[in-house]
Amino acid sequence: MADFASALNDRDVLLLFGLTPPRASVTAEKADQIAEVTLRRLEGMPLDGLVLYDLDDESDRTEEERPFPFMRTMDPADFLADHLTGWSEAAVVYRSVGKYTPEELTTWLDSVPPGQPTVMVGASTSGKQVRTNLPEAQALCRSRRPDVPLGAVAIPERHKEKSNEHERLIAKQEAGVSFFVTQVVYDVTAAKNLASDYVYACRDRGLEPARMVFTLSLCGSTKTLQFLQWLGVDVPRWVQNELTNSRDPLGLSVVHALDTARELRAFCAHLGLRCGFNVESVSTRRAEIEAAVHVARQIAFEMGD
Repeated sequence: MADFASALNDRDVLLLFGLTPPRASVTAEKADQIAEVTLRRLEGMPLDGLVLYDLDDESDRTEEERPFPFMRTMDPADFLADHLTGWSEAAVVYRSVGKYTPEELTTWLDSVPPGQPTVMVGASTSGKQVRTNLPEAQALCRSRRPDVPLGAVAIPERHKEKSNEHERLIAKQEAGVSFFVTQVVYDVTAAKNLASDYVYACRDRGLEPARMVFTLSLCGSTKTLQFLQWLGVDVPRWVQNELTNSRDPLGLSVVHALDTARELRAFCAHLGLRCGFNVESVSTRRAEIEAAVHVARQIAFEMGD
């Protein structure tokens, strides 16, 4: 496995590709087939790593009906170890820590290959009952596996609402976090505000800002747009208007994603903040999957070292 810690420190722009593991109900043979097709699509792409999500049901976060039904997926670590065996680069395994007991997290941490990064995610709401909260999980990782690059989630929308997300990031950094991956970015201004407040707050404290990886996700239909909004992604009104009135919303979404990447990279260079992009491919539609691959390849072409 490639050295993710070195990529975090050395790469100008980090490039990741985000995947949802197959449904938990699929057979081992089907999971192998999905992995094989995925690896073929990514062949030759200069990625610094995959992102494998650990989905949790977030229906407690809002009373609005979920546009797509929640389906339990395979454990991302199992999908990586048992099916993505042909992948030789790094893979960032997400952990929705509230689903697991401390004992379960300990067992998993003990099985993590040396240097394999993880992003630990807390509960979707403060009132949700959890088996392990985020600070406990971070402390467990720090004490049990200090060699594991530990990541955390950054949410520009929360900063827009409460203006304190940068303080949360600093607290997570002090808890051992070495990189951040944002929620899907459609509101570029909100992402820039968070990055700016975080960098200047770090400077005030004499801290080196951790790398911030911005997540890009494509929208090829009105239902996908509704789902993004259900997840809490702030899609500006002008972007909503363009997507809903376009004859080719997916093509327009590709243009918007690449423009977002260019603007954020330039702004982070101005701030002196190491950045990166996580291009999500979580759709089952072939056109959207191939469009996500195109976006990742274009970012690699434009921003590669």
